[in-house]
Formats: sequence, C-alpha cells, structure tokens
Amino acid sequence: MEPKHIAVTGAFDDPRSRDLRFLEEASKRGPLTVLLWSDEAVESATGRRPKFPLAERLYFLNAVRYVSRVLPVAGAVRPDALPAAAGFRADVWADAPSDATEARRAFCQAHGLEHWVLAPERLRGFPAPEVPAAPSHRKKVIVTGCFDWLHSGHVRFFEETSGYGDLYVIVGHDANIRLLKGGGHPLLPQEERRYLVGSIRYVTGALVSSGEGWLDAAPEIQRLQPDIYATNEDGDKGGKRDYCREHGIEYLVLKRAPAPGLAPRTSTDLRGF
Repeated sequence: MEPKHIAVTGAFDDPRSRDLRFLEEASKRGPLTVLLWSDEAVESATGRRPKFPLAERLYFLNAVRYVSRVLPVAGAVRPDALPAAAGFRADVWADAPSDATEARRAFCQAHGLEHWVLAPERLRGFPAPEVPAAPSHRKKVIVTGCFDWLHSGHVRFFEETSGYGDLYVIVGHDANIRLLKGGGHPLLPQEERRYLVGSIRYVTGALVSSGEGWLDAAPEIQRLQPDIYATNEDGDKGGKRDYCREHGIEYLVLKRAPAPGLAPRTSTDLRGF
C-alpha cells in the first residue's frame, strides 16, 4: 500500500496518552504532519489561552517518535477546516472519534482529501512502541524515575542523556511509587507511564521496574548491563552512586535545566503538590 501524507490539527496542549495513541495510529499509513495551532489560534477557537505556549508544545511534539514534522499555524482557525500551511499538501485528514464531524467530512470531500476517523478500539491499550531492531555500537544508558506527568523537562532530560548512548528508561512500578511518594501517587498506572516515555524518539526502550526502594530498577539494570546510569541533581540519592561504584557503572549527574527558551517544568508543580 502506497504511503499517504497524513495531517492532524489541533492545540495539543498538555498531550496525554490518548493524544499519543492517536498520533501513533494516524502515522501507520504514512508520514504524519501536525498542523499546530498558535497561542492566538487556541484562544480564538477555545476562548482561553493554552496551558503551554507554542514553543513548548512545538518542542514536545517534535520529540514524539510518531510525528514526522510539526508546522505551526498562525492566525484564526476553524475547527471544521484543515488549516493551510505553506509548502504542505495532505492526502488525508486523520480524526479522533470525539472530534469527527459531518462538517469535517464535507470539508475533506470538497478539497479532495480522505477523512480517516480512527475507530475507538484502535486507540485502546498501551502497546510497546516500535523501535529500530538494528544492533547498536553505542554505549547503553539507563535512567529511572516515576515520570508521572510527562512534560518538556522530561523530554529535555531524555534528549540530553541520549547524547551519551542508547537510552533505556525504567519507570517505577506502581506499588514502589506509592511506597516512596505516599498516597495520591502515581497519577498514571505503570503501563501508561511506560508507554508515554517510550513514545519519545530519544528513548530506545522503556521498561517497568520490578524491585523495591530507590534501587527498584536493580533487576532491570542487571539484565540490561548499562555502561552509564544517568540522573539529574534531584535524583542523586537513594544509594545510586554507591550502587554504580560497586557494579562498575559510570554514574552521570546532569543539571536540571529546560530546553533553551522554555520554562522549567516539574511534575510536582503541574500536579499541584
């Protein structure tokens, strides 16, 4: 089947797993372009400013492995029309079931576009993201954490650590997150958190931990045999440094800093506690 040029459009303000599942499924028939609404367009269409500014939404979406490119859309937008972008021509407008309307179908028919409405059953579950199977000669890097509200700060950390080698992210399993952080945690179940981090293009593989305590990822570390264990300054605790020294693993502590031009983000602030 010949690939199609797929377009999706919207604000993509604070993308969650449902948004990434939609992007993943939409990309399976061809290269996927996101026509991303500007801050002014979001306010015009919804009556409110976006939670995250255009630069941050653009940075996040460009890091999603299912997305081929992101084109910002300036000016007013119509929710039932696919906005124009210079130099881009789509074959298909892909829609989530909750967004599909008769007006969108009519727009596609009038402009020679196919209108794909993804069936709800295609968007269920959290499959393991497909990653290249070719062997790598790069070093193997692991990071661990909760990653309970995936945001641009996490993406920047993954981007930086992936510069040292193939990156494997080990998310803490639900019971251990509750043990370490208390009630109300985690916000999202472990398989959903694994799916979210695995959807970022800088991540080679994502796993769920099976141990306990601050070193709950020890069984996975023993299996992966990494060269480097990376963390940020906030995560430099719990015996990780000593563990790496004992097992001959390079221990790398990075400063916590946002991508250039973006605001600092933490899951604690976003959750409100």
